[in-house]
Amino acid sequence: MTDTAGLADLDFTAVTPQEFARIVKGLSAREIKEAVQDTALRLRVLREVFARMESQFRPENAGQTSAVIRWKVGADEGTVFETAIDQGSCTVTEGRTEATPKVTLVLGDTEFLNLVSGNANPITLFFSRRLKVVGDLTLAARLTHYFDIPRA
Repeated sequence: MTDTAGLADLDFTAVTPQEFARIVKGLSAREIKEAVQDTALRLRVLREVFARMESQFRPENAGQTSAVIRWKVGADEGTVFETAIDQGSCTVTEGRTEATPKVTLVLGDTEFLNLVSGNANPITLFFSRRLKVVGDLTLAARLTHYFDIPRA
């Protein structure tokens, strides 16, 4: 299942994070871009990925961190999700809240899917300007340690 039809037909309730990582790894940047042209599919995939963040959160690694992370995903940066980490918990909100984020991460769909599936290095994305970080760079650098990121 390494084509965009496979992504469209994906049943997230039956796919582990590792299986999702393998699917994303098998897709080229062009195939991901084609798949996210379908707005409904794009939103479904983003919602599923963000919904899993709460269960993949590693509170023991976050310690006393209290922060809102704003994610702007897509070419137009129009799709916003926020991840709030506080007192050992993680909650995700779709859309912009009134909270002031400690860090905002801006990246395209392809980069986002590769990042959250363990198929891209955030430092490489940052230095190649495919990931823009606004705010607390230290917090941004620690985020990969706060979540159990699958590997393909």
